[in-house]
Amino acid sequence: MENKNKVLIITYYWPPSAGSGVQRWLKFSKYLPEFGWEPVIFTPENPDFDLKDETMQKEVSPHWEVIKFPIWEPYGVFRFLKKKKEGKAADPSKLIEKRKKNWFDQTAIWLRANAIVPDPRVFWVKPSVEFLEEVINKNGIKAIITTGPPHSMHLIGRNLKRKTGLPWIADFRDPWSTWEFLDTLPMMKSIRKRHEKLERSVFREAEKVVTISPTFQDELQKIAHRDIDLITNGFDSTDLPSGFKQEKETGGDFEIVYTGIIDAIRNPIPFLKAFKQAFMHAKRGVKLTFVGHVSEKVTHVIEEDNWLSQHVEFAGYVPHEQVFSFYERADMLLLILTNTKNAKGNIPGKLFEYIATGRTIIALGDPMGDAAKIISEAGAGRVFSHEAVQEVEAYLSDQANASRSQGGSRDISRFERKTLTKKLAQLLNEQIDTIS
Repeated sequence: MENKNKVLIITYYWPPSAGSGVQRWLKFSKYLPEFGWEPVIFTPENPDFDLKDETMQKEVSPHWEVIKFPIWEPYGVFRFLKKKKEGKAADPSKLIEKRKKNWFDQTAIWLRANAIVPDPRVFWVKPSVEFLEEVINKNGIKAIITTGPPHSMHLIGRNLKRKTGLPWIADFRDPWSTWEFLDTLPMMKSIRKRHEKLERSVFREAEKVVTISPTFQDELQKIAHRDIDLITNGFDSTDLPSGFKQEKETGGDFEIVYTGIIDAIRNPIPFLKAFKQAFMHAKRGVKLTFVGHVSEKVTHVIEEDNWLSQHVEFAGYVPHEQVFSFYERADMLLLILTNTKNAKGNIPGKLFEYIATGRTIIALGDPMGDAAKIISEAGAGRVFSHEAVQEVEAYLSDQANASRSQGGSRDISRFERKTLTKKLAQLLNEQIDTIS
């Protein structure tokens, strides 16, 4: 690790947290040393998240410096008051999904929307900046990277930039002021303007702003009135187990697998209708497996339908390294994209892993969106609108009757994590060259 420039990466999500946000910066950190940059990770010591994957810890190199710093978040207060009032614990992240909200729930959501800007991690900003000033001086940090959401991470980067003058790159995995999540909150206009003001300060003061999809890139450029760099998510070929079969062996049940979260903005119910219509009279056995958290609304729909309840399985959350066993036994992989304002730019991190497996992908989403373009260019499957139930049914029937998987080898080398990290390193090098 000698003779490498050090970059401070400020991220809320880090192993053992799970999800695409974790993998993005875990993989960048893995490959940055090959391009002359040594990562110094700054992350909360006691973050508040439910999805954990302890196996991801194995990818954190013992050579990296990972600095964990205590954070205070208001979710603990919410849980305490909720338990005191109702006698049971509650998950704040699922509050918005609840169909019936009592006055306490509504008050909590209103406070989240209007009293905590930009997000519940904002209380970490000031103490982190004070702590990191000394870290930067002692470690010879040459550049700063922040990744959001939560967008409070960008405020840490902005304030450090003001104090140290170091070059700073802000990575947007989702938009900020135009983020669809904010539209689910009962937010006052004045608070929305505060978000926009903070966002403008980040766009104005960061040397580089990066995002994950062409649509988000265009949207942010219009807001920021500046160039935004694109570095998508990707896949790490070393994650694929040795001997992984690019095509499923013929015979057996026709199996479709979905991995990831099913929540309020990812609705598989139209697909469930098409799945039932395509196969309820089929002679061949069929199965749909959800791997990961599934919202109560969707599980209820499945449990209430006799046919679906016999042909849909819930594997629950599994460590990332175990996901590949589900990929290998699948005939098709299901992708549920959002059907919301930001849908066109929604490219889930798992899409690239899906493509790398060689399995055929069937997706619900925007057929003209960024994810659909990637799938089409890779020859990896089809994206249908959420309303196209009959078209989905026909496609499922065709795939089930095909003699073998239509997947196979695909040229997606540009989405390799190492290739993407090279782009990030080039951005960092440009900043060093500018100030040297």
